[in-house]
Amino acid sequence: MNSTSVPSSNQTLLLRHDEAGITTLTLNRPDRRNALSDGLLDALQDALDTIAADKSVKVIILAGNGPVFCSGHDLNEMRADSSYDAIHALFKKCSKMMAAMVQMPQPIIARVHGIATAAGCQLVASCDLAVAITEARFATPGVTNGLFCSTPAVAISRAIGPKRAMEMLLMGDFIDAETALAYGLVNKVVATEDLDQTVMDYAASIAGRSTLTMSMGKPAFYDQLDMELNEAYTFASDVMARNMQEHDAHEGIDAFLQKRPPEWKGR
Repeated sequence: MNSTSVPSSNQTLLLRHDEAGITTLTLNRPDRRNALSDGLLDALQDALDTIAADKSVKVIILAGNGPVFCSGHDLNEMRADSSYDAIHALFKKCSKMMAAMVQMPQPIIARVHGIATAAGCQLVASCDLAVAITEARFATPGVTNGLFCSTPAVAISRAIGPKRAMEMLLMGDFIDAETALAYGLVNKVVATEDLDQTVMDYAASIAGRSTLTMSMGKPAFYDQLDMELNEAYTFASDVMARNMQEHDAHEGIDAFLQKRPPEWKGR
């Protein structure tokens, strides 16, 4: 077991814990509702860049300290310098980090223990899987503050579709966890006492698979979403054919046929 802060100048903003191929990244600004400050975005980007190249990490859990999962951008920081250049740079940095989450070879699971608003809701939508407690709530309330949640809309609309996303974006109201489940923003809603076990069940299952298979399959899944049907099938057929050339595909099929556990090599 190893628990450390992320090596960067923003050590206290993001905590990292590693165990059995599962890395947990915990947003650590509980006094600021885990708002995505410039420093926290840097810490997240640094962590993702490091983990992406680490084949010992098979799955990532994204969590938050304190009562709130993530409240979005740090509005005090934004108002301290609201020039176009400063705000544009901030959203470019956030967009790069959110895209990196999708492009990671490792799946990411959101552990949503509280409110997720604006860019915090975007974080949830950018994860591959999400588990929320019954009391969790989600919103894109930018319109109530005069700032439409345009960048959160990119991830959220891809997760739940344009009509439901526009309802959230135009109204700015909270939706409860069961509504988020019905929309497809989260995969499962559980009681608070069951959250950690449910997240770990997902993580342990993924960690038991071939890292090579995950690293080929996850990016391909997102790439094909934007393709025309025939193009998507052509692309996916090539990915599966290349996947089949790898040791782990041969090993997995042989293990199934021989009724034994597979021995993954990550190649």
